[in-house]
Parts: sequence; structure tokens; C-alpha cells
Amino acid sequence: MDHKFFTVTDYVIFGLLLAASAGIGLYHAVSGGRQRTTQEFLMADRSMRCLPVSLSLIASFQSAVAIIGVPAEVYTHGTQYWFIGCAYVLGLLIPAHVFIPLLYRLHLSSAYQYLELRFSRAVRVCGTLTFIFQMVVYMGVCVYTPAFALNAVTGFQLWGAVLATGLVCTLYTTMGGLKAVIWTDVFQTGVMFAGQLAVIVVGVQKTGGPAEVWRKVWEGNRISGLDLNPDPTERHTFWTLGVGGVFLMLSLYGVNQAQVQRYLSSRTEKEAIRSCYMVFPALQLALALSCIMGLVMFARYCDEDLSGRVGGSSRDAMVIYFVMDMLQDLPGLPGLFVACLFSAALSSISSAFNSLATVTMEDLIKPRFPAMSEETATLLSKALALSYGLLCLLMAYLTHLMGDSVLQVALKIFGMMGGPVLGLFCLGMFFPWANSTGAGAGLAAGLAVAFWVGIGSIVTRSGAGRALPVSCSAVPPSHNTSAVGEAALRTQSGLQRFYSLSYMWYSGFSCLSVVLVGLAVSLLTGPKRQEDLEPGTVFPLFGNVFRFPPDDMKFCGGDLTQSLPAPPGSSHKGANGLPALQDAAPEETERFLPEADSPFVEYETAV
Repeated sequence: MDHKFFTVTDYVIFGLLLAASAGIGLYHAVSGGRQRTTQEFLMADRSMRCLPVSLSLIASFQSAVAIIGVPAEVYTHGTQYWFIGCAYVLGLLIPAHVFIPLLYRLHLSSAYQYLELRFSRAVRVCGTLTFIFQMVVYMGVCVYTPAFALNAVTGFQLWGAVLATGLVCTLYTTMGGLKAVIWTDVFQTGVMFAGQLAVIVVGVQKTGGPAEVWRKVWEGNRISGLDLNPDPTERHTFWTLGVGGVFLMLSLYGVNQAQVQRYLSSRTEKEAIRSCYMVFPALQLALALSCIMGLVMFARYCDEDLSGRVGGSSRDAMVIYFVMDMLQDLPGLPGLFVACLFSAALSSISSAFNSLATVTMEDLIKPRFPAMSEETATLLSKALALSYGLLCLLMAYLTHLMGDSVLQVALKIFGMMGGPVLGLFCLGMFFPWANSTGAGAGLAAGLAVAFWVGIGSIVTRSGAGRALPVSCSAVPPSHNTSAVGEAALRTQSGLQRFYSLSYMWYSGFSCLSVVLVGLAVSLLTGPKRQEDLEPGTVFPLFGNVFRFPPDDMKFCGGDLTQSLPAPPGSSHKGANGLPALQDAAPEETERFLPEADSPFVEYETAV
């Protein structure tokens, strides 16, 4: 094993990152309202502007998994993964114009409160528990990934890094609440981009310049064309990434509490929508930097055998080796990139801690103890954030048992658990006749199918994809090779083919399963009646798609102004049991009224 070592300067820069993050948390703990209310601790007093919210939205899931996993993916399989950028268009437009307006106007603290308004308390609890399980597993991957890669290459103490990351993050999340999480995300996003840019610039220069890098990646068959193969078992094609990726993006940016909580912390609905739009160019930039880094890494090592240098470590550890190799002679820059890596990890797990504390408090504890004082609720919220931080360290210890690349593991987690939750929200928002029995049955079916295919693929090692040869003059795959691959697929049993489903389809497949089963069970058990539907909980899809919707569909938009909740302090209860909007102050009312160009307003006018 060829270890690369940190200098004193590198340790100083890395330490400054952790100190700055903790300092931001301390500042928000002693400033403003000093995090004395759950509204401030969990929702940042609903006072955030679009710029910090948008940067926080990026940082939440542009984790260390992406910074390590995407370059490793491009190094091994080529640039086909880059086509996932096409999914970002619909994956952000739909949340901006469907999910954000509907959820924001309901004035919720937890996205899963919507499920109780639309269906029932039991469905809300099931959705919450699914989210908690998903994020706890993902937190372990986020913390363990950078620590493992750093240890494999530099000898940096593995559990020292895990503990430093987990404890600092737990500290500033517990002290500073959502404001601290968002503002540290802003700082950490800047560090992430700076670290990646530094590695690319130095790597291109040491490889011989942009022309030499391009020549090597072209001759090494790393530039992928548009693959329109419709086979869903192909790991990465335009359809799996550009279409399957839309469902993945919707599960992350449409209904995931970590993101929804940021939308709901915005000052106004317009600010929330604007923040979603601002995410798009930044996500494209982050994807481009990670893919270019993978190409530069390939150009640098395509004719070298690295097995003796990184030992038996995975491709993910090679990314750290590349960084340390490129920046070794530039004191401070290796520390900057490691700071970038751990910034990504910190931003992801702090988002998870805060959102997990929120859903546990709002969905599981407050409904059972409605008389709990504000002081007790705030203290309990902080204790929950601390507890999830410690649980994260336990999950990090278990993560090393997984065998796939970290990128694939993370996306499988989101597909297997995020997809069914997305299906549950789609069932409620777009199909007014869906009832709570159908929702519960659909969620159970979606989770069962997702875990069946996900665990089956792990056990049978299906869908891993064939790595391209690491050579600067790789020969493009011949027709004979393709024929052999097709013959191998024909010999697979139906179940093996099922397990070979591309992990990028997990979200779409499980989402569709929830909707189909949910609709079928709802029709069999008696569709939801118009008078039982909470106003404002269904998006008027039929009113927007069809000029003349059927009469039995016309109620689905509801009267939003009657059902919208007011800010805390209002006494009158609306139809959904929440404070009615009419009692709110004029300036507060304006925040929650539908915009003039809203599809809800247009629909109400048409009806």
C-alpha cells in the first residue's frame, strides 16, 4: 500500500473547517431567539431567503457519496452517467409547480402531516417510519464513505474521522437548529466547489493539458454516446438515467422531508419556488465537475497498474488516491479537498438529523402529547437531534458490510424507500378518489416489491454493470461481444432478469406499484367521497390537463383560502382542524394565498 500523508498545513485547514461549522452553530444558538421555540429550531422561523435555501438544497444531497462516487463511476464505466443531468429538468420543475405550492399553502412543519390530512393518521405514521429508516441508513453511508476512503489512502484514523465528523455535526445541529444547518450548508457548498475545482485544474496540468486528457479519454472509450437501448435491465442508458432519474429526483426534491423542510422555511411561496429553480444550474455544475474529475483521473492512470498502490480497496478509494497524488506537492490543497469531502458529509447528515428530529416530533410525539409545553418540546427536539447523531455513528459502523460502489448503494437506498413514499404522495395529490385503505395497501405493496428486487440484486450480484478496460487505447466493444451479452441474458431465468433491473428504475417501479395497487384497492373498498376530501390537498391535475373535466372530478381543487392554515396564534379552526387563514394578519395572509398565475386559481375560476 502506497500511503500519502497529510502535512501540518493540511491538518490546519481540515481543522478550520470543523471549527467554522461548529462556530456557525454556536452563533445561531446565542443569536436571534436562541432556538427557544420549535418553530425557530425546526423551521428557522420561516424566515429564510431563496439563496441560502437553494445552496442548502444542493448541499443536502450533493454528499461525499457523489463527490467520491461519480468520479469513480466515470473512471470505471465512462460518461453515460452524465445523462442523469437530463432528469434534473423535470425533476425540479414538477416540485416547483406541484409539490411546493400545495405543501407550502397547507403551512405544515412535516411533509407527512399532508398524509394525515389527505388519508389518515395511520398512513402518516407509516410514511414517517419509512422516511426515518431511509435516512438513518443513508446517514451511515454518508459518514463512513469519506472516512473509509481517507483511511485507505492516507492511513488517517478511520474511526477518528467518523467520530470527528459525526460529533461536530451533531453539536452544531443540536445547538443552532435549522438556521445553523442551512448557513453551514452555504459555507460547505463553497468549500465543495473550491476543492473539486482545485483537483481538476492541477490534474489537467499534470496530465499534459486539456488536449492530452481528451485524447486519452477518447481513445480509452470513456466518452459515451446516446444509448437508446430500451432494456430496463441495462444499468445506465438514456432511458434509465433521463426518465428513471426523474422519479429519483422527485423522491428527493419533491417529498423528502430534508428538502421539503427547506422549502417550508422560506419567507414566501415565491422564495421557495425560486430556490428550487436556483438549484438547477448548481446541480448541473456539481455533476459536471464530478464527471470531469473522473475523466482526468482516467487520463492520469489509464496506462498504470494501481493495484499495488491502493491495495484491494474499491474504486472509491482511488478518487482519494488521485487527489492526494495530484496535490501532494501543494501544501494545504490536500487538506482543502478533504475539507470539501467532509463538508459534503457534514451537510448531508446535518440535514438528516434536523429533518429526522422534525418528523419524529411533529408526526410521532406531538399528536400523542398535544398539551406539551413549548419549552419541553424544544428541549425534546434537541435531544432527538442528538440521539439521531449518535445513531448515525452506529450506522457508519455497519456500512462497511455493503459491497457495491457507494454511489450505487446510496441510489438504491433512495429508490427502495424514497420511491414508495413518492408513490404515496402522488396517489394522494393526483387521484381524489384514492382512500386511506388503498394508500396503506399501496405503500405496503411498493415497499415489498422494492425490497424484493433490491435485496435480490444484492444477493445475486445482479445489475453491477461491466467495467470497461482501464487502458488509454481500449478497443470499442465488438458486435460479437454484444451478441455474447445478449445470449447470456437469454439464458437468465425470469426471476434473475427481474433482479437485474437497473437500480435507476427502482424509484419509478416502486412509485408506480404504489399508485396502481392503491387505486385498485380504493375502487374495491369504496372511493373517497367528495365531502370527505380535505380542501386544498389534491392538485387539480384533471382541471389543468382537460378543458372540460368530468363533473365528479371538479371538486378536487378545493377552496384553498378556506383550508389554508394561518401562522401560529390564530384561534379559529378551519375544515382541516388547523387555524383558518381568515384570522391571520394581512401581511401573513399574503404569504399563503395562491399566486395569481397559480394552477389552483386558474382551476377554481374555470369551475
